[in-house]
Amino acid sequence: MNTMEIFRYLQQEIHTAVMATVDENNLPVTCAIDVMDSDENGLYFLTAKGKGFYHRLKERGYLALTGMKGEDTLSCVAVSVRGKVKELGDDLLPRLFEKNPYMREIYPTPESRKALTVFQLYEGSGEWFDLSQKPVERFSFSFGRAEAEPEGYLIADSCIGCQACEAVCPQNCIDFSSTPAVIQREHCLHCGNCMDICPQKAVVREGIR
Repeated sequence: MNTMEIFRYLQQEIHTAVMATVDENNLPVTCAIDVMDSDENGLYFLTAKGKGFYHRLKERGYLALTGMKGEDTLSCVAVSVRGKVKELGDDLLPRLFEKNPYMREIYPTPESRKALTVFQLYEGSGEWFDLSQKPVERFSFSFGRAEAEPEGYLIADSCIGCQACEAVCPQNCIDFSSTPAVIQREHCLHCGNCMDICPQKAVVREGIR
């Protein structure tokens, strides 16, 4: 999947995401917000200017979000995105109301909609994580001017091919056909078992938040 397809899935299939911002005491605050539109320039959502969420967005200019879809954990797809946001004002309100007509029930009159403003998540990175696949599927992506940073575990040249990590890998995602062995990052759970058990200390953690 490319970034546009992931954004479309987040908007249309998940729609409501938990968004995290930081308050004046640098403490995290979460709220459920609908992703109302997406295009090649990012994700779009709205909020009322009287809400604390609005003021945190204006103060920090940054948020993180996670949305999930699935009947249970083993059928779950999760999309996480973090990045920079900017206020666009009310010019896009007609478009967002057209695509999300239920908003007319919440803000029924033009006068009531004066409280609303649109934000764009325009630059950042994210991750697709699909637990419904066997083995699991995950990959990182970026948008805007941001670059996706490698995350996960890798095996350095000090690996001797002892395969001690094979028994503790829950997804069997370590390839031992060469030395050093190779962790298939697209299937890795980031559990860290391989790093803990390696007698050579050859497993390196990279970029995991």
